[in-house]
Amino acid sequence: MTNHWIDIANSDAILIIGSNVAETHPIACKWIGKAQDRGAPVIHVDPRFTRTSAKADIHCALRPGTDIAFIGGLIRYAIEQNLVNREYVAAYTNAPYLVHPKFDFTDGLFSGFSEATKRYDQATWTFQVGPDGQPLADVTLQHPQSVFQHLKRHYARYTPEMVAAVTGIPKDTFLKAAKAFCATGAPGKAGTILYAMGTTHHTVGSQNVRCHAVLQLLLGNIGLAGGGINALRGHANVQGSTDFGLLYGNLPGYLNLPRQQDHPTLASYLEKETPKAGFWVNKPKFFISLLKAWWGDKAARENDFCYDYLPKVSGDCSYLAMFEAMLAGKLRGLIVIGQNPAVSGANVGMERKALGQLDWLVVRDLFPTETANFWNAPGVDPATIKTEVFLLPASTYLEKEGSVTNSGRWIQWRYRVAEPLGAARSDGWFINNLVLRLKRLYVGSLQPKDRPILDLHWGYGEDRPDVDRIAREVNGYYWVDRKQVRNFTALKDDGSTACGNWIMSGFYFEENRAKSRKVEPEGIGANLGWAYAWPLNRRILYNRASARPNGEPWDPDRVVLRWDPVATQWVGNDIPDFRGDLAPTAPGGSNPFIMRADGKGGLFSPLVEGPFPEHYEPFESPVSNLLSKVQRNPLVRINPADWNRLGDAKQFPIVATTYRLAEHHHATTRYLTWLVEMMPNMFVEMGRELAEEKGIKNGDVCTVVSARGQIRAVACVTERLKPFALNGRTVHQIGLPWHWGFVGISRGDSANVLTPHVGDANTQIPEFKAFLCDVRRGG
Repeated sequence: MTNHWIDIANSDAILIIGSNVAETHPIACKWIGKAQDRGAPVIHVDPRFTRTSAKADIHCALRPGTDIAFIGGLIRYAIEQNLVNREYVAAYTNAPYLVHPKFDFTDGLFSGFSEATKRYDQATWTFQVGPDGQPLADVTLQHPQSVFQHLKRHYARYTPEMVAAVTGIPKDTFLKAAKAFCATGAPGKAGTILYAMGTTHHTVGSQNVRCHAVLQLLLGNIGLAGGGINALRGHANVQGSTDFGLLYGNLPGYLNLPRQQDHPTLASYLEKETPKAGFWVNKPKFFISLLKAWWGDKAARENDFCYDYLPKVSGDCSYLAMFEAMLAGKLRGLIVIGQNPAVSGANVGMERKALGQLDWLVVRDLFPTETANFWNAPGVDPATIKTEVFLLPASTYLEKEGSVTNSGRWIQWRYRVAEPLGAARSDGWFINNLVLRLKRLYVGSLQPKDRPILDLHWGYGEDRPDVDRIAREVNGYYWVDRKQVRNFTALKDDGSTACGNWIMSGFYFEENRAKSRKVEPEGIGANLGWAYAWPLNRRILYNRASARPNGEPWDPDRVVLRWDPVATQWVGNDIPDFRGDLAPTAPGGSNPFIMRADGKGGLFSPLVEGPFPEHYEPFESPVSNLLSKVQRNPLVRINPADWNRLGDAKQFPIVATTYRLAEHHHATTRYLTWLVEMMPNMFVEMGRELAEEKGIKNGDVCTVVSARGQIRAVACVTERLKPFALNGRTVHQIGLPWHWGFVGISRGDSANVLTPHVGDANTQIPEFKAFLCDVRRGG
């Protein structure tokens, strides 16, 4: 999230796509209302007409899985209508760079694609360079090989007529939305994009987000107050969880997890992972300080700071691959904390079977979940399950102390209100006791494989861990005297500093600033004294771009930063997200995107499917791709097994998508009587046209079937879902809340019995939000 919740009030236009923000973030949604009060239009792009749609000025009913067609249409509209902020684009992005002369895109595929391997050779996805090794550029953006001209040609096909044909959004509605949002390309204006899992849960999920970046860079909306691309996290600490390495390929602070093939030694890791320019040149300082925090005195230069102790990835460790390996009997045990894969996983029937192939399973949760009870699922004989299951009671957020990091990267401290009941314990207690017991178990061992545990630097106290000690380690300290470092700029690569998470370094120097609660009455709502935002308390990322190349703000009424030539420093309402004394005319002074080697925003930036986002149909689609001959993401991640059957539109003609309910917060709230009373049954939401066609009335019990399985659900016939008119065809859709299961007070079939086990080519996130099914009356 580039900005933060309060900053949304500064927006001149708000595009919400893949999120039902009014229900999922009802309190924070007030900042959207404040922008509306100032006259900012709100555009909601969603298959259903939700409570967010009711608050919006424009609702675009998008067919699930066609986000890139819609955003690509906005990109074309901005270029064709000359609404691009050309000064911003020429100075702050790689739009002027000249692309490799053999780079090409033809009928759905970029240059370098191999039909045999289904992979790309990216040799032509590069820039032409001069004798100095720097990219050749045309700041007029007119050269036919420039990124800008390639971009213009690429999205020329995304006409309003094509957008309507692919997405089902009427042409006039699309144009109304395009006019409202692309008007923010004018200097002095700012528009924001808000997205959530409706954007990411697709086989092109990563490219969906990339598409947002392309649009916002063209309009000059990154780095500004009221601008940015903002990922709306659905829980209090989802941002904090990913910050601390819960993504399968990351260590804390988004350092890549070493791969055995590429990084057998510390030297090879640092050489391959450290770029030659940009702020990531400091990666060795962050990485070695992390190793020092983990292995302390044992981590020394002579043994590569215990790099050998760090596990190396040797294969696919994604969520999908983990359950496939589990099903094949390749995993012995699993610890599940705060998740319920027996309900939330893709193709959940398969995932429940996979749990039965384990030797042991540990589940920590507030209530018994379907994962803890998978052996007792409907139709399952417990006698056939060999897995030994341990259910450990967890404590609620009111019963533990520590920091949480919200969507806007604000680290905020929460205090314990009450002690846990009975045998319930916090996650910190569990991890602390698990490690202490393992260390005792291995005492006396002479086997090298046990050294990583025996040598682990672990000093958080006995039993309940001291969260203050943990917070201090996260901030970082000097190893010799244990004094706190001021922030990550003090970290070293020689073993003299230890730091548990470099991006958070600075929040606990002389005091724990996560506890700060000073409200800012004026300015742009940055509230620099409330909590602490990583990195270095910067509230708006890339904020050098909030000012023109000469250092003057684009908008004098919403100043983020400006250059003060007298004081020779940047001043304003935020902390500079770059060197604060770097003059606009100095080398690198007009490079806002400091985490990229060239400092420029990447309009041309390769993911595995290509350097520009391209529309491909969901893996299961009711129509053929109208934009090219390539139907699906050519690099989609799929295991073509018997349990992973895929449906076609003849047998399963209806598009399905899944969503959450404001009244249910997953398994926990299915144990709370007053919330169960509000939403008592698993239901299938459908439009009146489909209901009439199927002979279904509101309240009827229905069967929903896909290629993976079938479920029972109560019919909820509404006006919120309409059929799509797609290139002369009528295509119906249904909506399914995904979080019901077979335990709790309110029980019902899980929507994910129906979803496929296919994933995005970059992150392997499953495609929950677009698949095919059919519906019939009766159970």
